[in-house]
Amino acid sequence: MGVGLAERVGEFLRDAGLRGPYLIVTGSTVKSLFMESVLKGIEGRIDVLETSKGDVSEVEEVESAVKSRNVMTVLGVGGGRSIDVAKYVSHRTKIDFVSVPTAPSHDGVTSPFASLKGLGKVVSVKAKEPSIIIADLRILSQAPRRLINAGIGDTVGKLIAVRDWRLAAKLRGEYYGDYTASLALMSAKHALGCANVIERDKLEGVRSLVEALISSGVAMGLAGSTRPASGSEHLFAHAVDMVYPNRALHGELVALGTIMMSYLHGINWKKLRKTLNSAGIPTTAKEVGIPDDVIIKSLTIAHTIRTERYTILGDRGLTWEAAERLASETGVIS
Repeated sequence: MGVGLAERVGEFLRDAGLRGPYLIVTGSTVKSLFMESVLKGIEGRIDVLETSKGDVSEVEEVESAVKSRNVMTVLGVGGGRSIDVAKYVSHRTKIDFVSVPTAPSHDGVTSPFASLKGLGKVVSVKAKEPSIIIADLRILSQAPRRLINAGIGDTVGKLIAVRDWRLAAKLRGEYYGDYTASLALMSAKHALGCANVIERDKLEGVRSLVEALISSGVAMGLAGSTRPASGSEHLFAHAVDMVYPNRALHGELVALGTIMMSYLHGINWKKLRKTLNSAGIPTTAKEVGIPDDVIIKSLTIAHTIRTERYTILGDRGLTWEAAERLASETGVIS
């Protein structure tokens, strides 16, 4: 992690002994803005494939390219979709994966799991952990503030995920790792703290956020699942994206879910909401363009997204009346 690292990708690949041919998976915007810097210094054959959907069809396209071109190392350069596709294909084809994030909007930077669309339901699938992570703070700090805020929202959700995990351990006998949970909680608290730092010093604030995102991914790797980083707040976010797709960023929805699930867990949700709000992170459905009835419906079906994952929502979930009361009481809906 540092400034100006994008231009040294080739150097890092050589130092790590990662061989070509190389395949870069990226988005169109990132390609136009940063690809010249990334390609500088990389020796050997390099192909570039663009992603836009982060779904199964793109996985198949990238996997086909890897096999036909005898690719040895895949680089995910960009946001969550590009990195998820790259690391999932790397896992399937058993080749090296390099993570080069360009926006601190998600904790998939280092986690060995990927979220893909087109599998019939929202799931996290096993993927490849990166051999190296190249986090250029100059590029990351240039990301739109909305993406930075989404990264904070996604990471703050660990406050709920860990409590849901502990609850499942008590009620269902599920494995619970104290150290791993502590690492995830530290990531959440670190993200909350950096929210104010960003206002004073964007570069240092983003550095802190990226550290939190990376440690969250490490926690998932240690746990062998997404448990320490994904609980009822994520189930709610996924439910909204199913009912009302592509309207809000994942991290924004996780932030809303975290406020409401904090209420259910008996956490000081008012203080949390105030902290998020002061950092410019949406705390109401209206701010992210989601109708009130979508919020309520999503709360009633969230427990069905991953039935094997026990959370504060229980096996039966919330009734419409209870969901409406929860969302209204916490100010998520008016």
